[in-house]
Amino acid sequence: MATKTLFLDAGGVLVFPNWERVADALARHGVLADPGAMAAAEPLARRELDTAADVRATTDRSRGEAYWRFIFAKAGVPMGPGTEEARAQLEDYHARHNLWESMPADVIPALGRVRGSGVGIAVVSNSNGTVRKKLDRLGLAPYFDLVVDSAEEGVEKPNPRIFEIALERMGAERTTTLHVGDLFHVDVVGARAAGIDAALLDPLGLYPGADCRRFSSLSSLAAFLAGDAS
Repeated sequence: MATKTLFLDAGGVLVFPNWERVADALARHGVLADPGAMAAAEPLARRELDTAADVRATTDRSRGEAYWRFIFAKAGVPMGPGTEEARAQLEDYHARHNLWESMPADVIPALGRVRGSGVGIAVVSNSNGTVRKKLDRLGLAPYFDLVVDSAEEGVEKPNPRIFEIALERMGAERTTTLHVGDLFHVDVVGARAAGIDAALLDPLGLYPGADCRRFSSLSSLAAFLAGDAS
């Protein structure tokens, strides 16, 4: 059945951490860090923490400490007082503005193509109440019919209720809705529990055994929805 409504995760799909900002914050406290090395480690950190056991036992926020420690270890960033002080400043920035503010070049063209095909689009994100403001700041807000931020709703993925909220507000049918995220046990498991088809954005091939469709980019997702790719 053709997809009429697309749900998208925000972090790891539309936007990514601003590693230049992270490196600058660390440098102000005497800690040298390579933005490229941190960017390379980041998807590995997400994959490391995306297990059924971890997701059941934690929240999106509580996984943050392990996320940062994994990235810093992989990127060779030394731990110490300077690193902790920089992280505190970055957490303050994230609480006010959202640190996930780097956007790949293909995001806007892909969203435009999806919109042009007549598909309604919603963001369904585990976040901290700043997603709506961030999307507006990045010029992405006009591409979405709805933004559902877990902090505003009091429920987060993989709880199926957050997807049900999005379905209700979009007036969408489960059978014609597709959710695309970056975490199997958060996005795919959660969407399926709500009766929605789900897929992964997996540009690095980190989920070779996943029993769902995987897309290498938003551009390939847009092509699929336009009927140009299988």
